[in-house]
Amino acid sequence: MAWRTVVVTKPSKLDLRLGYMVIRDSENTVRVHISEISVLMIENIGASLTAALLCELSRQKVKVIFCDEKLTPYGELIPYYGGHDSSLSIRNQIEWNKDFCQAVWTVIVAEKIKKQALCLEYFNIDKAQQLYQYIEELEFNDATNREGHAAKVYFNALFGKSFSRSQDSPVNAALNYGYSLILSCVNREIACAGYLTQIGLFHSNRFNHFNLSCDLMEPFRPIVDGFVKKLSPETFSTEEKRKLQSLLNVEFITDYRRQTLLNTVKIYTKSVLEAIETGDISLIKLYKYEL
Repeated sequence: MAWRTVVVTKPSKLDLRLGYMVIRDSENTVRVHISEISVLMIENIGASLTAALLCELSRQKVKVIFCDEKLTPYGELIPYYGGHDSSLSIRNQIEWNKDFCQAVWTVIVAEKIKKQALCLEYFNIDKAQQLYQYIEELEFNDATNREGHAAKVYFNALFGKSFSRSQDSPVNAALNYGYSLILSCVNREIACAGYLTQIGLFHSNRFNHFNLSCDLMEPFRPIVDGFVKKLSPETFSTEEKRKLQSLLNVEFITDYRRQTLLNTVKIYTKSVLEAIETGDISLIKLYKYEL
C-alpha cells in the first residue's frame, strides 16, 4: 500500500528507472519505489520530470501536486482513466438519483458541523453547543443553510470575532493551504474510482473542476482548522507548510482502525461513492475527530 508523501524542495531532475522514481539534485541522488508513493509534491519550480515518470505516476495512481513560486499548491496531475470501468462509473454518475444525493449531502453537512463543534470543544470554546443545535435544526439538503450559519459562528469563535475568511492573513493562508492538500487527496480517490470530479452532489459551479471533491471533503476541514489554531501562524512560510504537510500522516480512527489521514480520506471517499451507487447511506464510513 502506498504511504509515502514525497516533497521536492530543490531544483531537481526526476526520472523513472526500473520502477523507481530517481531524484537528482546538485548534492544527492535519491531513489523511491513508486509503489510506496501516495503523494508527490513538487514545491520547487526548478524541478523537471520526464514524460515516462509522469505516465508511470499516473498509472500507479500517485497524486502529483505542483506548487507555484510561492510554494502554494497550484495544480495537480489527474489521469484520464482512473479505473478500468470508468466509462460505466461516469454513466452511473450522470444518472445518480438526485434525492439520494441530497440525502448524502445532508449527512455530510451534519458531520461537518459535528466536527466543527468537537473542534470548539477541544479548545474549550462554549459556542460548541450552538453548533449542536444547528445539527438538530438541519433539514433535508440543508434547505435552511445551517452550514452557513454554523460556519459564521464557528470561525468567529475559533479565531476571534474580527476574523473573516476573506482577510489576507497568515491564518487564512494556512487554512487555504491545508484545504488544498485535503482537496487534492479527495480528487485522487475520485479519479482512481473512475468518476468525474466536476459533477457534484451540491456544488455545481460551472468554473469549478472539483465540485464533487469540494462536497466530499467538507467533514475534513475542521482537522485543518484545529491544526492551524494550534499553530497560530504569525507568518506563513516554508516551515508552516511543512507542518501542514505532516497532517497527511496523522492517524485517525476510521473503520475501527487507526489510519493515516491519507488512508482515512481514501476509505471515506470510497464509502460515499459506494453508498450512492447502492442507495445505502449506512455504508458511509466517518472518522473519529482527534487533534
